[in-house]
Amino acid sequence: MRVLVGIAAAFPGVALAQEGGNMTPLAAPSVPQFPGSLPADPALAGSAGALVGTPIAVPLHAPVPVVEMIGAAHWVVQGVSLVLAVGLFAVVTVLLFKAGELWLAGHRLRHSLRSLGRAGTLEEAARMLDGRRCVGAAMAGAAQEEYALALPMLAQAGPAGVKERVRLRVDRIGGQATARLRRGTGVLATVAATAPFIGLFGTVWGIMSSFLAISAEGTTNLAVVAPGIAEALLVTGFGLVAAIPAVVVYNAVQRRIAGLRQAMADVAVALEVLMGRDLDRRAGV
Repeated sequence: MRVLVGIAAAFPGVALAQEGGNMTPLAAPSVPQFPGSLPADPALAGSAGALVGTPIAVPLHAPVPVVEMIGAAHWVVQGVSLVLAVGLFAVVTVLLFKAGELWLAGHRLRHSLRSLGRAGTLEEAARMLDGRRCVGAAMAGAAQEEYALALPMLAQAGPAGVKERVRLRVDRIGGQATARLRRGTGVLATVAATAPFIGLFGTVWGIMSSFLAISAEGTTNLAVVAPGIAEALLVTGFGLVAAIPAVVVYNAVQRRIAGLRQAMADVAVALEVLMGRDLDRRAGV
């Protein structure tokens, strides 16, 4: 009797019953099985009380890599992903090219302005900038050339005509330089405007694939709709990854070009000031 009582105290999950004065252990209550639960271990059947309320660790599946998702996706989703990848590559290429081009243009314009500030005449400014491949040197050369051509006619025609012609030639050179600096910005604008809609097309296709899978399988099980939804979200992310850098780079390039246009205008003003001094000096002689 004492032994059985000790066993009952040691194992709370084992109940004792008395039959005719004898204490006999009763079988442990069985653990109910629910759909989707793990099968009970026979070795733990005698300690059912320890199992009740104990969480069961279910192993989770590792996330599927993006490359494998694209490889298993529909060919339409693959085509949309390829188009967005090409757009992102174009944005990165334009960014790297424009970063070097705009920095070099700004450096050359700053050097031209310093040279014009040290020059005393238009001829001296053109000589200081001669041989340099920059818009400032082209402007100075054009202004000096037009001034030299107008010298024989200054006494009869006056200085108004030469000032207007120099301004036109300098402005034309500045406009051509600005057009060259804007090359490639159309690609940025196109990617920024179309990438979200291209990604949206892939999103619609992935959701449509999910509905078709539901219709074919006759069930809304997550395993049926998950592939199509994953494809839709993946292509949506690709569209944003291509569009957001394109917008940022486009705005940055436009701001930098606006600053360079202002520097070109400063070069043009400096050349006109030098030419005006030359004209006044000639008129005073």
